[in-house]
Amino acid sequence: MQKTQQISLMRIYTDEAAMHGDETVVTTIIARARSYGLRGGTVLKGILGFSSSSIVHEHHAFGIGDNPPVVIEIIDARARLEDFYTQLDDLRGIGLVSLEKVDVLTRAAEQK
Repeated sequence: MQKTQQISLMRIYTDEAAMHGDETVVTTIIARARSYGLRGGTVLKGILGFSSSSIVHEHHAFGIGDNPPVVIEIIDARARLEDFYTQLDDLRGIGLVSLEKVDVLTRAAEQK
């Protein structure tokens, strides 16, 4: 039997070249999310995208001048995600951040 649980999904849009000190912004966000104890996160690398500033982020042949778009998806309770978002104030290179409700299906084997 499947059980449905409603939680929230945060999407953070950035690009692969965004840096925070010696680390990429992506690595920093995932490390912070993990140490904050959030339920899970995934980084998705895009092929092409643009921002409100009209900068085009894309992958180039042979990786020369690469700066593809990246989306970081993190799931947890809405209140925890909203609180976590305040932990990112010191990071530059973050674009749009969205938050939405999602239904998570868990299998009976995962509930034990």
